[in-house]
Amino acid sequence: MRLIIAEKPSLARAIAEALPGRSQRQEGYLQVGDTRVSWCLGHLLEQASPDAYDPAYKQWRLDHLPILPEPWRLTPRPKARAQLAVLRRLLKEAREVVHAGDPDREGQLLVQEVIEHLGWKGPVARLLISDLNRPAVERALGRLEDNAAYQALYRAAETRARADWLYGINLTRAWTLVGRQAGHDGVLSVGRVQTPVLGLVVRRDAEIAAFQPRPFHVLWADLQVAGGQLRAWWQPGEAHPLDDQGRLLARLPAEALAARLPGAEGQLVALQTQDKRQAAPLPYSLSALQVDAARRYKLPAKAVLDICQRLYERHQLITYPRSDCRYLPREHHALAPRTLAGACQGDATLGQWLAGADLSRRSRAWDDAKVGAHHALAPTGRAPDFSRLDDAEARVYRLVVRNVLAQFYPPLETREVKAEFRILDERFRAQGSELKVAGWKPLFTTREETPPLPPLVEGETARVLDARVEDRETRPPEPFNDASLIKAMMNIARYVSDPAVKRTLRDSDGLGTEATRAGIIETLVERGYLVRDKSSLRASRTGHALINALPEAASRPERTALWEQRLAAIAERDEAPAPFLSALVDDLRRLLNAADAQTLRQTLAASQAIEAPTPSPRRATQGRRGSAGKRGGKGSKTSNRRASTPRTTGGRARRAKGDA
Repeated sequence: MRLIIAEKPSLARAIAEALPGRSQRQEGYLQVGDTRVSWCLGHLLEQASPDAYDPAYKQWRLDHLPILPEPWRLTPRPKARAQLAVLRRLLKEAREVVHAGDPDREGQLLVQEVIEHLGWKGPVARLLISDLNRPAVERALGRLEDNAAYQALYRAAETRARADWLYGINLTRAWTLVGRQAGHDGVLSVGRVQTPVLGLVVRRDAEIAAFQPRPFHVLWADLQVAGGQLRAWWQPGEAHPLDDQGRLLARLPAEALAARLPGAEGQLVALQTQDKRQAAPLPYSLSALQVDAARRYKLPAKAVLDICQRLYERHQLITYPRSDCRYLPREHHALAPRTLAGACQGDATLGQWLAGADLSRRSRAWDDAKVGAHHALAPTGRAPDFSRLDDAEARVYRLVVRNVLAQFYPPLETREVKAEFRILDERFRAQGSELKVAGWKPLFTTREETPPLPPLVEGETARVLDARVEDRETRPPEPFNDASLIKAMMNIARYVSDPAVKRTLRDSDGLGTEATRAGIIETLVERGYLVRDKSSLRASRTGHALINALPEAASRPERTALWEQRLAAIAERDEAPAPFLSALVDDLRRLLNAADAQTLRQTLAASQAIEAPTPSPRRATQGRRGSAGKRGGKGSKTSNRRASTPRTTGGRARRAKGDA
């Protein structure tokens, strides 16, 4: 009997359907001829808690730290025991085993750790599937590889999981214990990912609090030209008091010029036109969808993830949602007419957009080379029953379908015009945009970003009809919200200055993963580090105090970049994990030595930030006992919510795609 172990049930079903013969559903697996296809449910195993290594670790004490497991142990997740038992029995009966985890680092870990934990000693083949369409799965089944070729990838994933455990467990215990000495009653959770995310918000809040508005002044003039009227803006020269962005800081020069302008004539001295073509926005990754849904509908990132899961699992209307990819397999292009016809049924807007689409058009979205473990979010082609969707589900579904439909529309074509006038020996500038071909734009908005200018000819005369000075002032940075924080996590390289670190962060997935970013935000809210203030996310008093008490390196994203460099060396150049973990332990010792109750007491006293709501009594009391490390499966909900089990610290290494 051949046993194929898939990462999740949906992948197992796709494999079974692609095998020759009829599929029969059994308890925990599918039977197709002499092949059995079973599955994991996210991570079936998790890192053992500290007290599994020594019962003394049930009590949190500073003199226990750092806790350094040797040898490392995995334990079954309680809710996964039944499926683990199925796999144990199937492995005993198997003559060959096929690993069908996702073709990425975490997918390699998730299935292989189960195979090894259950004691399989025979060879293992590797099945790599990134597209669940039957022809693609059939081709993948025809080109199995030796799983031994992916041992370096497995070691990198295993190393990342252990590193996150070491980092989160030890630092969370340390800062929780010094927090108690400083008078803070509760767990102070520290993690490689969650803490830099909190640091982003704390630093943005500090910028806002320290911001001092400065007045500046602008002068505009309404001009009459041969083809009509336009508004141009004065460009003051360096002889005037300007800030670093060229804004005028003194009103008097603008007032004096404004008094002389009405009726004055000048000339159009420079005219630039540029035709632009802009392709449609790509289909969504999960994070890109979360950003757009937050902006358009004020939906929290976690709500969007939950909606997508329902659209995927319950309604079967969209493909796998926890994807970081914005491209589709080329094969999907030929299926698009049938898929979109089904997806747009029952909705007048989608139907109208479908009617305007040219389904023979092929955009840059269809690119096998850019499809990784998963492809972009797309409709399955199942006809939606909108009576079964709530408003938020229907809105998110339409966004997913819209971005795929947009691939069958022409590019947006505009003509950008910039004009410079010389009036009374002063420069005035105007710019406008002319829509040439609407293309995909009507699917997204009917609003024109910049109004067009009237027809202009370089050298023509312009006469001032009116002029006015407007008083303005600089504005503080906007506080983070779900959309901007998700975007910051995706583009974390913007927040570091070191060029080498920037490159690494640009090449990696940023902070967190598609599957975990929303959960990281919600965890910070649940733990009282972030507070929702209408649509904004602000750091609480505890959040500010923790970041200000931690060594700066623990609250910045550079550590993730350095880890990714070392993990890439393990995965791609087969470097040994031991030096990386040894260096991490040295780093941990330095960080633990910096855990200081007096510093934390001072930062708690100094923080003027908003107070988070008091945690529930259950969470607050349970925060005093137990040990960190119990975690939900890959991409799943957390199975143990005790406050002493920090959801985004080292134990979270067992969750989706390497979050910490």
